[in-house]
Amino acid sequence: MIIIDRYLVHGAYTVLFLVLGVFSLKVFLNPGHCVGLDSGAGGYGITEAETAFKIACKVRDYLQAVNYDVYLFQFDGLEEIVTESNLWRSDLFVSIHCNALDGTVRGTETFYCGSYDGERLANCIQNQILAKLPTVNRGVKDKNFYVIKYTDCPAVLVETAFIDNVDDNALLVEREDDFARAIALGITDYVKAYAS
Repeated sequence: MIIIDRYLVHGAYTVLFLVLGVFSLKVFLNPGHCVGLDSGAGGYGITEAETAFKIACKVRDYLQAVNYDVYLFQFDGLEEIVTESNLWRSDLFVSIHCNALDGTVRGTETFYCGSYDGERLANCIQNQILAKLPTVNRGVKDKNFYVIKYTDCPAVLVETAFIDNVDDNALLVEREDDFARAIALGITDYVKAYAS
C-alpha cells in the first residue's frame, strides 16, 4: 500500500508567484511507517503510522495555505522514500514519527544528519513544538537515519512524542493539530530566516 498526495503549482500561478517575487518551495512530507503494512509503534489504541499520517496531512494543509508545494508520501521502504524525494527535487524533507520505549519516557526530539541547514531546520521545528505544547525537550540531535542521510536537501526526522507514554499519548490524540501547526510554522520559520 502506498499513500501519495501531490499538490503542484503550475502555469499561471507559477508566473504570478515569480512576478510577486514569491517562490513555491517544495516540501516533501513523509509520515513514518505505512498504514496497512507497518504500523510502527503503538500505545493506548493508536498507532504511529496512523497518527503520523494525520499530523502530516494537517501540516500539508497549513503549508498549502501559504503557497508551498507539498508532496506527502507514506511508504514502508526507506530507499523508495529517499528516491521519491530526490526525484521530485525537494527543497526540504520532513519525516514525522512517534517515539516509543518503555512507557515511562516522554518528550519531543528532532533529528538531522550532518547538515548545517538540516540542523537549522530541526531547531526551528523543535522550538515551535516546545512553544506550542507541554512536552519535554529531548533536544535536536545528529543521527544517521537513512531517510535523512540520503536525501539531497536539508532533511529532518521529528519524533513528536512517546506514543506508549500515557501523557504523551494524550497529547498526540488531543493536540494533533497543535503538532501540525508547530511543524508547519517551524518550516516557515526556517524559510524566512535562511532560505528566502
